[in-house]
Amino acid sequence: MTTNRGRKALMLALSVAAVAGAGVVGGGVAPAVAAAGASGGLAWHDCEMAVKPLPGQQCATLSVPLDYADPAGEQIGLAVARLPSSRPEVRRGTLMVIPGGPGSSGVQRLGQKGAALAKEMNGAYDLVAFDPRGVGGSAKARCGFEEDDRRLVTLRSWPAADGGIGVNAARSRRMAEACARNGGAMLRGLTTANQVRDLDRLRQALGERKLSAWSVSYGTYVAAVYAQKFPERTDRWVLDSSADPDPRRVARGWLADMARGAEDRFPDFAAWAAHPDRAPEGLRLAERPEDVREVFLGLAARLDREPRATATPGVPLDGTALRQALQQTLYSDAAFPAFARLMTQALDPAGVPVLPPELTGPMPDEAATVSVGVICNDVDWPRSVPAYERAVAADRARYPLTGGMPANITPCSFWKGGAVERPTRITDRGPSNVLMIQNLRDPATPHTSGLKMRQAFGDRARLVSVDKGGHSVYLGAGNACGDAAVTRFLTEGVRPAQDVLC
Repeated sequence: MTTNRGRKALMLALSVAAVAGAGVVGGGVAPAVAAAGASGGLAWHDCEMAVKPLPGQQCATLSVPLDYADPAGEQIGLAVARLPSSRPEVRRGTLMVIPGGPGSSGVQRLGQKGAALAKEMNGAYDLVAFDPRGVGGSAKARCGFEEDDRRLVTLRSWPAADGGIGVNAARSRRMAEACARNGGAMLRGLTTANQVRDLDRLRQALGERKLSAWSVSYGTYVAAVYAQKFPERTDRWVLDSSADPDPRRVARGWLADMARGAEDRFPDFAAWAAHPDRAPEGLRLAERPEDVREVFLGLAARLDREPRATATPGVPLDGTALRQALQQTLYSDAAFPAFARLMTQALDPAGVPVLPPELTGPMPDEAATVSVGVICNDVDWPRSVPAYERAVAADRARYPLTGGMPANITPCSFWKGGAVERPTRITDRGPSNVLMIQNLRDPATPHTSGLKMRQAFGDRARLVSVDKGGHSVYLGAGNACGDAAVTRFLTEGVRPAQDVLC
């Protein structure tokens, strides 16, 4: 559930988060930075250059309890950033920028989107974001995963070429045991519920009675839970690219959605890759869009049998890597040329495939830990390996583009202690102040899944559906109608009277 192509590919269940600033090892806590005696209870200062701050951006550290059951106990530090309103005379409050993931950095997202967002808001808000627990400049946990278990193609549970999941089950058990040994209290604190509590602590530190928000992907679930638990503290609430909030499944359902999402989105890539304009670029994969699918599936099967050496020594291109690269590609039209080039290199017997950077090496242990920790701490997952075997076989037959990965076993099936607390059920109780926006062809949060969030909110929400493909909409999809709807709601408080299509 970020703008970088690699980070986007991990928004729901797995995320490449930047690892910077003070950290935590094996359940210890990062030292809290003094936060008293400044405006709103936060000591704002110039951001370090590693943050890549925008002009005027300020940084601070928010101190929060490691365990909210013991609020006076150990404290941890969370990295916070803000862009103050450029027109204080028209400022109406604070707009929180809530990132995806689990595992994406709010501070980074503010840096990526802050300038465009500030232009749209025209001084109406201070723009604020924070790095959730485990991410970026905030306190971190480490499971101590083996290097091979931290590669994207293994952290995602891709079945074997024949559909077997024995290796996936063994790896999942090994990773869960590593977290049980090394994660400690910091790992158990990586939950959506705690991110919501931390968000409310930040609201208090900012001195705000209410917050407005723009949330994306997994961040929409954080925003939805906040709106459920603290409805009176929400002002104008935007959910961009939502998933089904079903409390029985949560991230398990989001992972399963990726199979449907790939099927919804692939025709956009196929039409692009079959267009005659691709021929001069050497990127035309077929003469007809319907043939691109067969080219992809045939190439993936061939690479399953005979992996190709790549420009990265020791890292071959096999069918799994090609399928993972497709998953990443479907998040944005801007990624189409690079993936088509990868396919043409693999189709050429003399070609040397160049892998996308996120497939060339392992991610940091802290990033792998938070991406696994949140989804396993949030809800209990089924534990029967034979049941996963049956689910993978069915998923492979129904959704060949994703090869059974979205239905496969994860470390959560062996998670010690199970869910930390019961997930929140989203309901229609609360103010009608939610605006949702959703692409029709989203590879990660399919439109059908967004409709489940819309149904859960009832009359609290309105939905703007956008006839585009890709993941995340506002200030990213290039749809003027959708952008205008969100901007008008945040700046003027005006929502469509009913659900609309852009």
